[in-house]
Amino acid sequence: MNTNTTIKFTVSLLTTLLCSATALAQTPATSGPGIQAPRDARYAEQIAANCKTPPPPAAPFTPRAPATAPPPHRDYTVKAIAGVVEAGQTWTSVWTGTGNNADGPVATRDGGVLFAQNSDSKVMKLDAQGRVSFPVSDTNTGGALSRNKQNALFIVQRGLPQEIWQLEPKRVRLAHEFQGQPLDCTGGLLNDLTADSKGGVYFTMGGVYHADAKGLVTRQGTLTGANGIILSRDEKTLYVTGRLASTPPPGPLPPGTRPGGLVAYDVQTDGSLTNERQFALVGDDGSAVDAQGRIYTTGGAGVQVVDPSGQVLGEIASPLPLITVMFAGKDKKTLYGVANTQQFVEIFTLPMIAQGYMGRAK
Repeated sequence: MNTNTTIKFTVSLLTTLLCSATALAQTPATSGPGIQAPRDARYAEQIAANCKTPPPPAAPFTPRAPATAPPPHRDYTVKAIAGVVEAGQTWTSVWTGTGNNADGPVATRDGGVLFAQNSDSKVMKLDAQGRVSFPVSDTNTGGALSRNKQNALFIVQRGLPQEIWQLEPKRVRLAHEFQGQPLDCTGGLLNDLTADSKGGVYFTMGGVYHADAKGLVTRQGTLTGANGIILSRDEKTLYVTGRLASTPPPGPLPPGTRPGGLVAYDVQTDGSLTNERQFALVGDDGSAVDAQGRIYTTGGAGVQVVDPSGQVLGEIASPLPLITVMFAGKDKKTLYGVANTQQFVEIFTLPMIAQGYMGRAK
């Protein structure tokens, strides 16, 4: 082989290797951390091997075309809501990222915030000075966090197999089965959770479920499309965004409302839920409560504020659609909102008159 032939062969080989590496890098993973269970290549095998009654087949997954840029901010004006927020306040962008990240946030005692990183299988901490760290890793597609009044921290793990784990004070699995079968056999995707004071959690997975301190999981109510979930300050009421069979009401919806919205339950001493009822016709996703018992729920053009009687007090407009909201900071008078397209993420803060509930992280 002469010199020119050798050079041509070497260039050709390097080009082939580079193209192969590039193609591999651009090919999305089909299993493992960052891949939600129904999209995992092993999902069908897991269902067939472990489910006595297989759930309906998961809807085909069509990958989104790669976004070329973050979504542009829209014009907005924050209007006054008495005792909640002053007119003219503006949201400040404090963090941007990519992927399906920064969901299910909870406040930390030092004024920071923890966020679940679904795509990265980590927990991110954003401290009061805006510095970022990752105190927890290997969460198997952890998608939402909650901390109870005793400071125990829980996470929903959306990878295969789907499970609920306690991360602090020690890392241990709380729940992984429903009626003797893996949680995957419900056919749903672990979404959000709120931790109670008895060592258990309420969580959404298509419907509403409760896992007690021993990990026993029970289905509660008839809600479908259940999404965001939060306990009231005294833990006597549970609020969930979703859809009851009786909604939407007949005829046109009232202005500013949507099908579904906030549904409320009375919490019993054994953790079961009763008195399932439509609470407000606002709310699509994550929610939080403040020191006065008001509920803040995301959807529409920002954050809807609802008083404990179910009256909608107003909407806090935001520069992007938000998927979740919470109070944080040392005095808990800063409202955090998360915008997430599953490709780009942006975290915002807003100064508030209202104060978040100090007895629990969220």
